[in-house]
Amino acid sequence: MESLKKPHEYAKETLEIEAQALLDAKERLSWQFDKAVEIMFNTKGKVVVIGVGKSGHIGSKIAATLASTGTPSFFLHPAEAMHGDLGMIGKNDAVLAISYSGASEELTKLLPHIKNFGVPVVAMSRSIDSALGKFSDAHIDISVEKEACPLGIAPTSSTTLTLALGDALAVALMHLRGFKKEDFARFHPAGALGKKLFLKVEHFLKRENLPIVKPGTSLKDAVVEMSAGKLGNVLIAKDGILQGIFSDGDLRRSLLKSDFDFNAPIENYMTKEPFCISDTQMPAVDALKIIEKRKIQLLIAVDENRKIVGVLHLHDLIEAGIDEIK
Repeated sequence: MESLKKPHEYAKETLEIEAQALLDAKERLSWQFDKAVEIMFNTKGKVVVIGVGKSGHIGSKIAATLASTGTPSFFLHPAEAMHGDLGMIGKNDAVLAISYSGASEELTKLLPHIKNFGVPVVAMSRSIDSALGKFSDAHIDISVEKEACPLGIAPTSSTTLTLALGDALAVALMHLRGFKKEDFARFHPAGALGKKLFLKVEHFLKRENLPIVKPGTSLKDAVVEMSAGKLGNVLIAKDGILQGIFSDGDLRRSLLKSDFDFNAPIENYMTKEPFCISDTQMPAVDALKIIEKRKIQLLIAVDENRKIVGVLHLHDLIEAGIDEIK
């Protein structure tokens, strides 16, 4: 009876087998891969990825990767295609068909109908002589010496290789399209990179109903206005020109002064010439860094004459998740 190894030893063997499958495939890459990329690059419509079983799961991920990196793509299940969804394939599309054996019944039944549309087919299978390979306009070899599965049955090395070659297709297409991080961010507006590149100060700026008082306003009335504004601050301005700011922190510090007077003018207690920004196109993440560095809650935006444009509050940035992408 074979003695059992430790789990991590089986894990190492699995990684070694699958890594070797990737290296072997690297040496087999040829003009067929170039042709596949050319077909997908020149496709005016979408790349429709099809596959069954494990190949279908891998295909779904490949379609998602292509779509997020500049190549419009979606996954279509062959069985659904045979029952009406075949109409999702247009004359300007291309098909990326995946089947390790190249003989999946659901797929081979579908291929003649796809060819009737006149769309090019890129195949991923273990042999160009398979049914799928013979229908293809370009073939990518996904054969492996052995599966990592000890029974040699469960798709393991082969699915890893297929996924890696799908990534290779996407990366090659990215290079051809000159795809940049700004393009990636456009496809991921809710992701960290999208927020970092596209969310600006102007998207969070409060411009209306700001808590503002004139110079000469009593501290008491200024506090009332600050409370009504719900920003923890009140701005002091004359004809819209910023003169100073008074925060709830300033109020607590003022209460400790021996000459504290609620009826005194706000100028006696306000912070004069507070830090401001004039660039409302500044990335919100950079504005957050300023807020944290200066240990303030409110960042004031002004024009070249220090006329108040709006204010940016720390809490709005945090609620938008800006603090998670610094």
